[in-house]
Amino acid sequence: MKVLALLGSTRKDGNSEYLAKKIIEGTDHTIVSLADLDIKPIVDMRHSEEGFSPVEDDYEELVQLIQEHDILLFATPLYWYGMSGPMKNFFDRWSQYLRDERFNLKEELTKKKAYVVISGGPSARIKGLPLVQQFNYIFEFVNMEFADYMIGAGVRPGEIVNDAAALEKAERWNALFK
Repeated sequence: MKVLALLGSTRKDGNSEYLAKKIIEGTDHTIVSLADLDIKPIVDMRHSEEGFSPVEDDYEELVQLIQEHDILLFATPLYWYGMSGPMKNFFDRWSQYLRDERFNLKEELTKKKAYVVISGGPSARIKGLPLVQQFNYIFEFVNMEFADYMIGAGVRPGEIVNDAAALEKAERWNALFK
């Protein structure tokens, strides 16, 4: 199995990235920091006659990577009770690429398994549940299997190492992905 880890944080070496790296350690994987890419925000042209126009940015590289991997691991900190801005821009662009006949993305997504990693403060396991539901709706819309999620507790960089439950689940996922 090939794993594509999509990091949504703008913070290098943050808690969600730490968990994602623990999960994919020793697996056949690709890791992408969405904040390092040029991903333009969506200009919604779904209901216009001309439809979407080509956008000069890095998004098509991500579409290619999605097609090449079996598991998609989405890792984001809990920002204002939702996903990070880079992660949201990533999903918003699906509106364009689900309609792009060159890629057949919607069909490709049905072949993938999605896993979600969220990190946040001590109450994130409760306050992050609406975000888990949002991910569920996204994956349901494209008929992609939502295999599992985890919500780790850690605010400052490195605090996640104190969350034994998240680290244990990361180990289980790692064994599953090998």
